[in-house]
Amino acid sequence: MEVINTKNLNKWYDSYHALRDINLSVKKGERIVICGPSGSGKSTLIRCINQLEKHQSGSLNVFGQEVSDTPKDLIELRKQVGMCFQSFNLFPHLTVLENCVLPQTANLGTKASVAIDKALSLLKKVKIKEQANKYPTQLSGGQQQRVAIARALCMNPEVMLFDEPTSALDPEMIAEVLDVMTDLASEGMTMLCVTHEMGFARKVADRVIFMDQGQIVEENNPEAFFSAPKSPRTREFLNQLIHH
Repeated sequence: MEVINTKNLNKWYDSYHALRDINLSVKKGERIVICGPSGSGKSTLIRCINQLEKHQSGSLNVFGQEVSDTPKDLIELRKQVGMCFQSFNLFPHLTVLENCVLPQTANLGTKASVAIDKALSLLKKVKIKEQANKYPTQLSGGQQQRVAIARALCMNPEVMLFDEPTSALDPEMIAEVLDVMTDLASEGMTMLCVTHEMGFARKVADRVIFMDQGQIVEENNPEAFFSAPKSPRTREFLNQLIHH
């Protein structure tokens, strides 16, 4: 079953052509890693899928529905498609638990007691339940990102989008976040992840997509992508990562 489909998706920022004719199909349960140099359009693509950015031409279908930008459609879209950002975006004045309860009560109309139970079970899942009554500033970056993942999961999304979720973290914290994402993948969550963590891509991805200058240059299974990239631009990028 296809859950996301884009056809000739284009996005401009004034005269800058950020996405050029993106054609992408994502099946239910598929795990896709999107990589590429800075400014290649990776984050813009997944932000368009969640309509945090509006595309100007082409089509975007999520679960068979053409996505429009009416408020009602956007609420429905974001119930189905969860997102984790580079910068956590937690509410600093709310505890960890409150950060996870609020989306459920405000957006899903969930009863507070039910929302608390769900939040605690998801905080346990991301191995951070014992921090439930702390505030985000009292946590490490890795802990805050795991809270952000739990908060997104509270909405029961069918698809999770990750926008460089480990790039703001210290090396020892990266592993704890990737472990949580690996667990999610093993449970069959449909995932699109923008990341430079190539070990994660090898281990988890069904497909790796390489973007450059707003276009999809290459996509393949991890084995073929890493061992025999077709495009010279992909080879150059992978060589830079290895020697970085």
